[in-house]
Amino acid sequence: MKIIFTVTNDLTYDQRMNRICTSLADAGHQILLVGVKRKNSTAIIPKKYLQKRLGILLQKGFGFYSLYNFQLFFYLLFKRSDAICCIDLDTMPAVYFATVLKNKIRIYDAHEYFSQLKEVITRPRVYKVWHFIEKKFVPAFKEGYTVSESIADEFQKLYHVNYFTIRNTPLLRDHKQNNKKIKNIYYQGSVNEGRCFEILIPAMQYVNSELVVYGDGNFMHQAQKLIIENKLEHKVFLKGKVNPEELENTITEAYIGINLVEPVGLNQYFSLANKFFDYIHHNIPQVTMKFPEYEKINTEYEVAILIDNCTVKNIADTINKLLDDDNLYARLSHNCNDAKVAYNWQQEEKKLISFYQILNG
Repeated sequence: MKIIFTVTNDLTYDQRMNRICTSLADAGHQILLVGVKRKNSTAIIPKKYLQKRLGILLQKGFGFYSLYNFQLFFYLLFKRSDAICCIDLDTMPAVYFATVLKNKIRIYDAHEYFSQLKEVITRPRVYKVWHFIEKKFVPAFKEGYTVSESIADEFQKLYHVNYFTIRNTPLLRDHKQNNKKIKNIYYQGSVNEGRCFEILIPAMQYVNSELVVYGDGNFMHQAQKLIIENKLEHKVFLKGKVNPEELENTITEAYIGINLVEPVGLNQYFSLANKFFDYIHHNIPQVTMKFPEYEKINTEYEVAILIDNCTVKNIADTINKLLDDDNLYARLSHNCNDAKVAYNWQQEEKKLISFYQILNG
C-alpha cells in the first residue's frame, strides 16, 4: 500500500513515527511521513521511507492548526495514496476531507487522548474546539489504533470504534550497561504542563542526588524559574532536546527514571508513556504514577514504585527509598529483564503489520 502519515512536528524527534514508518517500509509498504518545517528545523535525516515538511507562515496557536490543515488538505488531495493516517486530532480535518474526496482509506493513530490533555481541558475555549473536532470526526475514522487499552476502551464507549492497541515500546536489543556509580535521577520527554515539574523540582531540595532533564516543552521557562527560586542550580539540570541517537547514550547514565503526571484529564490518567518502557529496556527502576496502565504492567513485573499523588514529600520520600534500599533497587532492575521481553517493539510491530494487512485485504 501507499500510506501517508501526517503529524504537526518537524519529524526529527518523533521516535514512535520512525518506528512505525520503518516497520511498514520493511514490510513492503510505500510510506510518506508529512510534517512541518519549523524555523529551527535541522536537515531531514534520510530514512527507509519518504519524508516531507510543509512550510507554514504561522508557527503556533489556532492560526497554525487552521493554516496547516488547509495546506495539508491540498497537498494530500494531489498526492497518490491508498490510505492516509492522521496522528492525533490536529491533522484530522485535512485527512478526513482529503480521503472523502479521493475515496481512500482513512486511519486514526491516537498517540494521546488529545481532547483530554491538561493544556486542553483547563482552557475552556481550546477544549471546546478540540472536543468538537473529536466528536465530529472520530466516528468517521472506523480504522485506527492507540497506545493503551484504556484509551481504546474509551473510544469504543464514546464513538463505537474498535481500535487496536499498539504500545509505544522500544526495540528489544542489547544495550550498553553502565555501572551506575553515580546515583542520578533522570527524566526524558516533553517538559510540559501536567508533568509535575512544579513539584518534582522543589522536591529535589530533599534528595541527595542530581536531576537531569532531557527534553523541551511549554513548561521550560517555568522550570528554569523554579530551579532558581529553590536554589537548585547545582542539582537540577535542563539539557533541552537531543536527537534519539544522543538520547540513547544519555539514558545509559541514568540510575532512577522519573515518569510523573498530574491526574488532570483522562489523557494523563490513561497514559502509557514511551519513557516508561525506555526505562524498563535499560534496566532502570522508576518512580511513576499509580494509574491503570502502569499498575497493570507493574502487577505483572515489578519494575517501578507507584505513587498515588504528586506532593513534595511523596516524591522526595519515594526517590530516597530507591536511592537508599539497594535490595529493592536490585529487584526492580532485575525484573526489567522479564518485562522488556514481553513489552517491546518486535511484539507491537506484529500487531501493526497485521492491522495494515487486514486493510489491504
